[in-house]
Amino acid sequence: MEKMHAKESSPPDGGYGWVVVVSAFMVMGLTAAVLKTFGLFFVEIQEHFDELASTISWITSVTIATFHLGDDFAKCRSLTFLTLSCSCSAVDLAPVASSLCVKYSHRAVLVTGGLLAFSGMALGFLGLNMVWMYATTGFLQGLGISFSWTPAISTVSHYFSKRRALANAIASAGECAFAFTFGPLFQWLIGQYGWKGALLIIGGIQLNICVCGVLMRPLTSNCCLEASHSETPPGTGASRMEKEEGSSSTHKTFNWMLVRRPEFVLYAMFGILAATSFFVPPLFLVPLSYSLGIDESWTASLLSILAMVDFAGRLLCGWYANLHVTKTIHLLTMTITLISTSLMLLPLANNYLSLAIFTGFYGFFFGTTVAVHITVLADVVGMSDFDSALGLFMLIRSTGGFLGPPLAGLIVDMAGDYKAGFYMAGATLVLAAVFLVILDQFQQRSERGSQTNTKPDKSTLPYPSLHFLKLQNRRYQEHDVVV
Repeated sequence: MEKMHAKESSPPDGGYGWVVVVSAFMVMGLTAAVLKTFGLFFVEIQEHFDELASTISWITSVTIATFHLGDDFAKCRSLTFLTLSCSCSAVDLAPVASSLCVKYSHRAVLVTGGLLAFSGMALGFLGLNMVWMYATTGFLQGLGISFSWTPAISTVSHYFSKRRALANAIASAGECAFAFTFGPLFQWLIGQYGWKGALLIIGGIQLNICVCGVLMRPLTSNCCLEASHSETPPGTGASRMEKEEGSSSTHKTFNWMLVRRPEFVLYAMFGILAATSFFVPPLFLVPLSYSLGIDESWTASLLSILAMVDFAGRLLCGWYANLHVTKTIHLLTMTITLISTSLMLLPLANNYLSLAIFTGFYGFFFGTTVAVHITVLADVVGMSDFDSALGLFMLIRSTGGFLGPPLAGLIVDMAGDYKAGFYMAGATLVLAAVFLVILDQFQQRSERGSQTNTKPDKSTLPYPSLHFLKLQNRRYQEHDVVV
């Protein structure tokens, strides 16, 4: 019976799961891809409000920070439902009151995210002032992205086990596929309807997130049957109560103690520095191309190139990492070093061709980083603490995403050149790579220490044949007594 229950409660690894993957693919495109191509609006908004680059950068900064901070809350709302209704899934609760979270499902959170994303863009259409833009296109849009992104990825993970890596790769590729088309589309919309009209239309497009949310059917039936219809002998109500108490005790709580683990702190420092620089290039790439005198029709194609090579980098690096030829943290350190090199060289471009080449290098290595950085986090903390670590990591990393664009904007204002922002991003990634090297050294020392501590266990029986010799000697003595 237990074997049958295990089979029933295991993820389907296909079937309706592929509908969920396609829905998640759409959600990734309608959220992360919009954020990635928002740089097309930078110059338009700056000219409209006549503000400094650092002031305009706060829109993207607020969006990114809300996305990461809201991710914890959205994670709580979506994952708690699955934890309480599906005991076969090992999910942690985020640090929000579980009594409120249990009322919501993945589907409800996703639909809410779609409505919030639409509201952010639709209200941003009014364009009253910069504070209004921070609150609408910044905060509401970021909250909508976070409430959409997290449940989508979580649902995919619960529908797949053996094919989970493939399913997640396909779902995350939606960001790149949509960004490839959104670049020229958004540029056309701005040209036809102005930046305000473009925001309203994009908000309408984001309402499709609600449709994708409806398709996210909860995977709870088998698990609920297992929890509520477990066979118990008649008249053993106490046994049922003990089972319910035992199952509830298996639900994990959010592990805040991870902040005391040196390896997690080191990786979190890497995350802060990486987030500080990751969102700078897409934001300033379009203004940089304008400053070089590149035509607007060609500028949008840079974002398409960025998305295309990002997609290729994710797939190739994901495939290579799956071969386990190179340690994932070594692979991540290498990709971060190559990204920083690309960003340092990108300002040397003086025409469209050279700018497109350096953008391609940056996009490819960025894709490789995205493909492995969460895997490295799992290797650092272990799967037992992974959900808590992911929530904390994104929470801590949000400080970098919040401060990065305004800091780069301030440096651009001081230098009077958009190239300065790319130099800042490249230098920050060099520091991030240093923390990865320190983390790798720390892990190697810990592994050597654990191996040294396990050696005495093997010495408890230093001579495997000693026991056999004693038995033989006893047999000879017994034989002599008999004789």
